[in-house]
Amino acid sequence: MFKRLFSFFIPVTIHKTTSLVSKQLEVNWNNGQLVLDSSHTNYSYGSLQRILRYGLKQIGFDKIAKMQHILVLGVGGGSVLKTLVNELSYRGKITGVELDPEVITLAKTYFQLDEIKQLNLIQGDAFEYVLKTAFKFDLIVVDVFQDTKMPAFLFEKFFADRLGLVLNSPGYILFNTMTLTKEDLDRNTDYCVKFNNKPYKVIRIPKVETHNELILIEKQKGN
Repeated sequence: MFKRLFSFFIPVTIHKTTSLVSKQLEVNWNNGQLVLDSSHTNYSYGSLQRILRYGLKQIGFDKIAKMQHILVLGVGGGSVLKTLVNELSYRGKITGVELDPEVITLAKTYFQLDEIKQLNLIQGDAFEYVLKTAFKFDLIVVDVFQDTKMPAFLFEKFFADRLGLVLNSPGYILFNTMTLTKEDLDRNTDYCVKFNNKPYKVIRIPKVETHNELILIEKQKGN
């Protein structure tokens, strides 16, 4: 309790470990909330939870609550899952894909990921999962980072096309990106062009929590 109270003045680290995927990981008390951080950014809860919650709000909480199957690429500590289940009262299926086994261990130990009964958690690569899955989804949340870096495959046309293929109609893709440079903004512009055709409607939401841009893609009904 003391550490939690003290965290309103300065973050308090309660666990630190290394990972082959994410390098350094920390579980911290920050402003009275338990968060998962990498060396340079928030991985779950904290600002990341606010970012993805804002994106979900743009789709519509009532609309999401009625969906049947949601895919989350990049589970982290599970903050977006807790938003879906606890705030939106979502009761449908959730498939979560997380590459880093150490992140999964921390998520279960400190953030009670096992309490989400409708979650099918897969330790694996997001690219491979999207390539091989036979399921289709009403919402795909893409939140794949290695510290502040985003794997290049996320922005390739092949992966974008595959996301569109496994997305139901109507359906949504919520893509969280980091925009630290002009090159990052140009990269996002090029990505949005990949969905610049009739089935899709693309909305960019810049400067969410300063350095993040959300890309919201709607696959419209009947396409």
